[in-house]
Amino acid sequence: MTAIKKELSFWQIWNMSFGFLGIQFGFALQGGFMSRIFQTLGADKDAIPFLWIAAPLTGLLVQPIIGYLSDQTWSPKFGRRKPFFFIGAVFSTIALFFAPYSSTLWMAAGALWILDASINISMEPFRALVADKLPDSQRSYGFVVQTLIIGIGTWIASNLPWFMTKLGVPNTAAPGVVPDSVKYAFAVGALVLFTSILYTILTTDEYPPEDLEKFEAEKKKGFLSGVQEIFKNISGMPKVMKQLGLVQFFSWFAFFTMWSFATPAITEHVFGVTDTSSEAYNDAADSVGNYLGTYGLVSMFYALALAFVTSKFKINRRLLHLVSLLAGACGFISIYFVTAPWMLHLSFMLVGISWASILSMPYAMLSSSVEPKKMGVFMGIFNMFIVMPQIIAALGGVNFLYKLIFGEAVINTMLLAGLLLILAAFSNLLIQDKRATHD
Repeated sequence: MTAIKKELSFWQIWNMSFGFLGIQFGFALQGGFMSRIFQTLGADKDAIPFLWIAAPLTGLLVQPIIGYLSDQTWSPKFGRRKPFFFIGAVFSTIALFFAPYSSTLWMAAGALWILDASINISMEPFRALVADKLPDSQRSYGFVVQTLIIGIGTWIASNLPWFMTKLGVPNTAAPGVVPDSVKYAFAVGALVLFTSILYTILTTDEYPPEDLEKFEAEKKKGFLSGVQEIFKNISGMPKVMKQLGLVQFFSWFAFFTMWSFATPAITEHVFGVTDTSSEAYNDAADSVGNYLGTYGLVSMFYALALAFVTSKFKINRRLLHLVSLLAGACGFISIYFVTAPWMLHLSFMLVGISWASILSMPYAMLSSSVEPKKMGVFMGIFNMFIVMPQIIAALGGVNFLYKLIFGEAVINTMLLAGLLLILAAFSNLLIQDKRATHD
């Protein structure tokens, strides 16, 4: 018998999602500044995507396993998803703090690997928690509130090195050394990551499994049986998941392209600087972080508007996501035509609209189409469609495609990102299941 889930208030949903503030601090600092760290340590810009490869490769393995394990976990004291929140928070905090102290490229790539794997341990159960706790009528609302918190985290974290510089912390250092402004920013991010996840753990209760006796019996099957179960779920994934997977593939290929190349592309194309030890480059790199913060800020306001709409009205998730992705495509393409740095804020405002939708609508559509008792493992499997495009991009997909289609200049990576979001937008038209598309 399926338990009837109570509708939760905004603040109850806020509390259960607040840990995403810290998770996004980690992702924003990683996405906005790891390429800067790689360049500072001597990486050629064409080699940067390859240095990211360990992170998505690990995610490909970690996400479905963690999803499955969290589905099979229950403790009256610690809950189902919360133990994974805590474990991921501890390792993420350590990795985030030490990443900017890397003295070689292999150390920085290793720190990124540990950081990304650890954040994924916490993140996937957070996605499942929304589906665990909320009735279907509040699913879109719940994922939108998560996106609101993510937007806040993206904006603040992306601006931290710039803010540290304004406080007088040096943003330049000797060649091959990461500036103190970046080190301090990562330390603040580590603190926020741990405390925000701890806040969710302390303020949120979880429902026990609906049939505890059956749950305990299934839990005794063993690890090998669990692996077989994961592969069985992969081969038998719902049709809606496959269709959404194509949307996710193009979407995350686009954003991985931005995270890998925004700093070298914008510092070179808009600011005209390439010397990573120069004050001009580091000022420009701080500014790139500020522009990236704009997409987080706009995603926050867009999510706030969506939170109001989804709490009052039924929406067409598919159409909303399609339009939002097209807005982001226009944002990426416009970066190529920027003639003054302030115009980048306008470009990233459009990117922020697509980012808010990417973080909410696909998950809302998916959660209405899978079995509740397998929510964790399916959320983990679904995120394979996030890491697979990143792996392809990191193995040379970005370098090959942008040079083949648009030409050698590194700014052409932003044109490629725009094209990919256009493909993602129109892939939504493949989704026909009304349970997924309509709230």
